[in-house]
Amino acid sequence: MDYRYLGNSGLKISEITYGNWLTHGSQVENDMATQCVRAALEAGISTFDTADVYANTKAETVLGDALKGERREDLEIFTKVYWPTGPGGKNDTGLSRKHVMESINGSLQRLQTDYVDLYQAHRYDTETPLEETMQAFADIVRQGKALYIGVSEWTADQIREGVALSKELGFQLISSQPQYSMLWRVIEDEVVPTSKELGVSQIVWSPIAQGVLTGKYEPGQAPPEGSRATDEKGGADMIKRFMNDDVLTRVQGLKPIADEAGLTMAQLAVAWVLQNDNVAAALVGASRPEQVHENVKAAGVRLEPAAMKQIDDVLGDVVERDPGKTAENAPQTRVA
Repeated sequence: MDYRYLGNSGLKISEITYGNWLTHGSQVENDMATQCVRAALEAGISTFDTADVYANTKAETVLGDALKGERREDLEIFTKVYWPTGPGGKNDTGLSRKHVMESINGSLQRLQTDYVDLYQAHRYDTETPLEETMQAFADIVRQGKALYIGVSEWTADQIREGVALSKELGFQLISSQPQYSMLWRVIEDEVVPTSKELGVSQIVWSPIAQGVLTGKYEPGQAPPEGSRATDEKGGADMIKRFMNDDVLTRVQGLKPIADEAGLTMAQLAVAWVLQNDNVAAALVGASRPEQVHENVKAAGVRLEPAAMKQIDDVLGDVVERDPGKTAENAPQTRVA
């Protein structure tokens, strides 16, 4: 495993980071989830990312149980706040001071830790003054409940404003967690350059494009039974943007490139995002321990410039690059 600094900080994290969205507390039984976490630890993964909204807080509980007994100083534990949790009351969502302060306490209890290494704003809250949110984060850092602050799916302008306020308030906003893959490159034109300028790293989710870049979905064929594309609760709605024959045909064209590099298609996809020097880590999930062992083989891989160009040539115009998609896909109002 290789390790990278997170933003303009002294914190090092594993470049393959284990995420438990869509698995722990929902799709995967707790025993299997624990086995996956153990496999991650054995493979050198030290960084674990979750959120209070995953399985409506259950994912944090499962992760906390799975990490019990590990030396806390050897781990980097990340979680997030924004989306509705609990019964969905009027203040059970967003980035108000009330919800943020209550949420960090709930997350720490479920994760069985005194602090998280990174506490992330899971989306931008259009209905709370940013100053209020940032003051709450500053207080959480001063209380020792979080060491650093990050954001997820914020636009370049929102990141710039957040970093400016964090400096005024005396804490470090060091990370952004966007979707990023060979097929979804909307951060490259605005978010990445702004982040580089400000000392912010990317921790990217869905580097395999919800499984599409594994090549298991074939043009003209029904999705495999039990795959994410068939699971209405497990991401079928998100994956549908890639489920057309043009995209799937282009993806099949990546197989010779993966073979030449001695990688599986999934490993190629993860290695590809790690070639971006603003990416500190690629988030990978797993429903079986063997998936963890396969994913970590992308760590430390350097793809040749010729391979990177081949990938661009094969995918061509099916790649989504519009930076406006970040704002377009963000919630315009709170869910609750």
